[in-house]
Amino acid sequence: MDAAPLLSVEAIAKSFTLHLQHGLRLPVVAGVSFTLQPGECVALGGPSGAGKSSILKMIYGNYRTDAGHIRVADGTEQVDVATAAPRRMLRLRQQRIGYVSQFLRVIPRVAALDVVAEPLLAEGVAPEAARARAGALLTRLNLPERLWLLPPATFSGGEQQRVNVARGFIGRQPLLLLDEPTASLDAANRAVVIDLIAEKKAAGCGLLGIFHDAETRAAVADRVVDVTRFSA
Repeated sequence: MDAAPLLSVEAIAKSFTLHLQHGLRLPVVAGVSFTLQPGECVALGGPSGAGKSSILKMIYGNYRTDAGHIRVADGTEQVDVATAAPRRMLRLRQQRIGYVSQFLRVIPRVAALDVVAEPLLAEGVAPEAARARAGALLTRLNLPERLWLLPPATFSGGEQQRVNVARGFIGRQPLLLLDEPTASLDAANRAVVIDLIAEKKAAGCGLLGIFHDAETRAAVADRVVDVTRFSA
């Protein structure tokens, strides 16, 4: 018997209203449906502008869903993100859904080491242990130790992305969303991210990602969901 999916996306739709264009509605996605199992990495396929990032943002609750259901497993319960109350959504993000966005967004003047350790502190890990694990992950991602106590706003794009990846992968959420996690990374650090994804899969985490780098996608994805096959 197959395990219950970590994520079930059922006929979701999203459009944007362009208020400067007299309320013109711009459809982004419609009728998108798929599931994600524990230990599986699914890639969202399709050209730029097809709505892949919007789908991730709907699952994470940053975008409101116009139609359909997004059910996330929370113990024995299936929580519909499309209708979840804000406090429930915050708990899902802390306990069930991790997210590596395209761009690093952090509180100014917070050290990179503390940015990465923060998800562990939210889980109740002791500060010293959280910082040690954060340092170990930053070491794997080849971020020099001399940068750890500096705010990431001072970093290059590639350095910021490594902090972004470390913060997303350090937590224990069983569902991880990845929006171009290897963007701005060199070949050595792309290989590290590929290894991190493999480790998450082996631990039973389900990953849903956007990978514009074809080699990375081929290395990590068990299957591809082409969002263009759904009508928008």
